[in-house]
Amino acid sequence: MELESALLKHFLCRFLSIAFTASLLANANAQEDLSMHWNGLWVVEGTLFSIAVAIENEEFKVQQIESLGFEWSSENGKVEGNVVTVEIEYAGVAGTIQAELVDPNTAVAFAATCLPDFMVVCMLTKDRQAVFRKIAENAEN
Repeated sequence: MELESALLKHFLCRFLSIAFTASLLANANAQEDLSMHWNGLWVVEGTLFSIAVAIENEEFKVQQIESLGFEWSSENGKVEGNVVTVEIEYAGVAGTIQAELVDPNTAVAFAATCLPDFMVVCMLTKDRQAVFRKIAENAEN
């Protein structure tokens, strides 16, 4: 009985050790720097809304390609690994868009800030996100 208990403890320790190591490796892979993949043409999934993105001198530059009639402006954004932040203005609203690359061809964006918060556009974007898909590698395409 004592031998069985020792074997069970050894097996459990070994299993937990392997599981912990696998977890660490998965987390390390999840933190892979994908920032080099921002450059290109991006479209919001399920729409025709598209933008061209270029990283120049560590700045995130956005150009409207198809804005679906929405007139908006943006400042050059900041790139920090897989995450970018961009200041935008649209219809009397100022805000910060934050986007994260989840893989080389997919980014998820949301309004990190939106002011004044009583404006309809701010209310509509609260707790919403948009999935962008890369459709071409270079912004010039």
